[in-house]
Amino acid sequence: MWMLIARGILKLRLFWLSILILMTIGMAYLGSRLQLSYQIARVLPLSDSTQQHYEEFKQRFGIDGSVMIVGWQDKRWFDLPVYQAWYDMTEDVRKLTGIKDVLSTSRLYTIAKKDTSWGINQVVTERPRTQQEVGSLQARILSLPFYDGLLVNPETQSTLMAVSLDEKKVNTKERLGIVAAIRERGEAFAKQTGIDVHFSGLPAIRTEVTKRVSGEMKLFMALAAIVTGLVVWILFRSFKVVVISLTVVLMGVCFAIGTLSLFGYEITMLTGLVPPLLIVIGVPNCVFLVNKYHAELAEHGQKQLALENAIREIGLASFLANVTTAIGFGVFYFTNSRLLVEFGLVAAVCVLAVYVICLLMVPIILSYLPAPNITNQESAKTGMWQRILVRVDSWVHHKRPVVYGIITAITIISAIGLPMIRVEGFVIDDLPKNDPVYTDMRFFEKEFKGALPFEVTIDTGKPNGVFSGTGEALYKIRAMEKIIAQYPEFSKPRSLVDAIRFAYQSYRGGDAKYYVLPPAMALRDLAAEAPIGTKSSNLARSYLDSTKQVARVSYQMADIGSIRMQELLSHLQPRIDSLFRDTNYKVNLTGHSLVFLKSNDYLLGNLYESLGIAILLIALVGMVLFRSVPIILLSKLPCLIPLLVTAGIMGYAGIPFKPSTILIFSIAFGLSSDGTVYFLTSYRQQLEKGLAPGAAISSAIQETGVSLIFTALILAGGFSVFAASGFGGTAALGVLVATTVLMACLTNLILLPALLLSLKRYRV
Repeated sequence: MWMLIARGILKLRLFWLSILILMTIGMAYLGSRLQLSYQIARVLPLSDSTQQHYEEFKQRFGIDGSVMIVGWQDKRWFDLPVYQAWYDMTEDVRKLTGIKDVLSTSRLYTIAKKDTSWGINQVVTERPRTQQEVGSLQARILSLPFYDGLLVNPETQSTLMAVSLDEKKVNTKERLGIVAAIRERGEAFAKQTGIDVHFSGLPAIRTEVTKRVSGEMKLFMALAAIVTGLVVWILFRSFKVVVISLTVVLMGVCFAIGTLSLFGYEITMLTGLVPPLLIVIGVPNCVFLVNKYHAELAEHGQKQLALENAIREIGLASFLANVTTAIGFGVFYFTNSRLLVEFGLVAAVCVLAVYVICLLMVPIILSYLPAPNITNQESAKTGMWQRILVRVDSWVHHKRPVVYGIITAITIISAIGLPMIRVEGFVIDDLPKNDPVYTDMRFFEKEFKGALPFEVTIDTGKPNGVFSGTGEALYKIRAMEKIIAQYPEFSKPRSLVDAIRFAYQSYRGGDAKYYVLPPAMALRDLAAEAPIGTKSSNLARSYLDSTKQVARVSYQMADIGSIRMQELLSHLQPRIDSLFRDTNYKVNLTGHSLVFLKSNDYLLGNLYESLGIAILLIALVGMVLFRSVPIILLSKLPCLIPLLVTAGIMGYAGIPFKPSTILIFSIAFGLSSDGTVYFLTSYRQQLEKGLAPGAAISSAIQETGVSLIFTALILAGGFSVFAASGFGGTAALGVLVATTVLMACLTNLILLPALLLSLKRYRV
């Protein structure tokens, strides 16, 4: 069959070339419409209870990550020039398109009673002109406990501006312009006053990540093309081979961006990795074909026959190798996580597409080029590489106990490092510690307890349940706030209860000691007079649903990581459950922070699942070809040991399991299996020629050794470019996958042949 395929490719080469060119142009056109994703990538499936609670919360109250914060700390915080500049900036930001509201020390509200009517009034009604006016405003603002810890920190003389973005624009491209405009005004304030200004909140963090994802995709595509092209030139010393290889993978990139657009996907942190990954993964396909073509020319010198034999002998092995690689990506489809499903599906489809492009384009291009000088080409297989392969062959045949001993020692050392791996994720831990996003986040954690949203919803179970009876729900909510206040990871709450406390302070003349939840009788009187809880009240819309059945308590929290979050929830949840035990209320902890950190645990569970599926599917692929259970089972060792070594390195180096590094293992296992497939295919072909197992092993080492080494070097060089990423997880992915494929090259060239000789009574 493969001989017919080979002849069909070469005989109809102009037809296939035209088809590929037209399809590439079409996919490139589709890819030109590809957009960046401006939404928060969903990791948890919709069936997960945490995700369900979050979706219910968004339906009732809108998204929780729509507030950007701008803050600074300076002893001049209420000096006239600084306050005037802050006032001007607040007004400028408030007038920007896409801004819903702004709160700062120059724009904040109080609840006041005049005669028999209540109103929500601005504390600062005009731009102050004298230091005396600013001093009066300072005293007024600091007498309002509602804002202590939310807008001001009197102890450190720090303050912030909370900018609420229009929810309809937060998940669109317009967010980039809005955030940029706010930053521009903040930087102008900093230049005018000489005060360092910090920016954070989910809109700011997401905007910076989005910009970097876009930039890094282009950077990695360029670096991957340069590095793999350079490695190919060093190995082959042929610009023709470099051009052929890069032509194939760049066509693959066009198919990748076209496929993303065709499926209706957008560029995320993961799907943005697909194009550069294809450049790295696609080049080895070309290497095997070109190496086999050169070997055939060296044997008989007939160009047409050399091309046919290269397609026939490499086609099947390359197909199976690419299937194993595609499986390594494709198993993410079974995670039910939208983020991983999109990445895995597109990557798997495009890996197979690149294989088809390579199988067609490489022989077609070579058929139009003159046959190379075999003497020069064969120099790559003599000298250093020949000596290495001869030594490998000697080790396999005569020093198998030493090989097993060394591999066993490496495996044991790696296994010791395995328990050292921390399973922990942070919202921004993929960024360097000196990155402005990271340092700004730490500023707000120090001064205001954090910048990440954490939400609590209290469902009373009946309409108007929040205000029914003697105010039981409100007192329970206040008791819950006191419990949560015992944990330093949380900021002061924002809720209907705190608005009522604020109103009661005004009701009792403004004295700060009355910033409390009033007794039941006073609470009824206050509720009857004050605008709290009415449908026209902004406070009601923010912290009550339309039926007054569900109340919301909002916090900002520190980026404490998934380990501390689990510890905190294990203490906090039982205390909250105990508080509401004698009621029919349903209390849910939710918010983006909780969803993100729980996603880490979900992905870890899926690592085991996806890796297990990958091992099973790749083993089934091997069974179809080789039909020897002992051989197939033991041939997995050269693929699994490199994964164990990588895990051991992560343990010793302190690299944690997190969403970005969890991907390493399934991808690396698929790539490691490629070498196993190529070697076993060659070994079977040698046995079919009538060679004894020992001679067949030697011949397979000579036939595939150079290609396996070249492939490992190209993959390692290509993946190493990801070390330039500004995201720590992406950088770790590149370095660790590069390490894994190099280790897999050694196990496939040394351990696998040794195992086959030890099991020579079994035939593949």
